[in-house]
Amino acid sequence: MNLPAAVSTYFTARAPEDGAAFAAAFAPEAIVHDEGQRHQGGPAIRDWWLAAKARYRHEAVPLEVSEQDGKTRVRARVTGDFPGSPAVLTFAFGLRDGRIADLAIG
Repeated sequence: MNLPAAVSTYFTARAPEDGAAFAAAFAPEAIVHDEGQRHQGGPAIRDWWLAAKARYRHEAVPLEVSEQDGKTRVRARVTGDFPGSPAVLTFAFGLRDGRIADLAIG
C-alpha cells in the first residue's frame, strides 16, 4: 500500500519511543478530532497519542487507502483494549507540505 510518508509514520510509530517522530509528522497548527475531542498543535497531539496508546494499547493496520474530497482516507483495522475490538475505522488525513494538517478519526 502506497501511503504518504507522514501517514505511514502515523501508522508505524511506536509509543513512547517514537513520540518525537510522530509529532513531527504533523504541521505545527495541526488539529486531530477523535472521540468527540479536538487536539491542536504538536505537543497536544503527541500527548493525546501517548495517552490513547497507554489506555487502549491499540494498533491500527491500514487495509485500503483512497483520495476523496482533498483528503487521504485510510480504512484500518484497529485492535486493542476497548469495547468492540477489533473495529474498522476511517482515518481522514488532510495533508499540507508533506505533513498532516488535520485528521478526523471515525
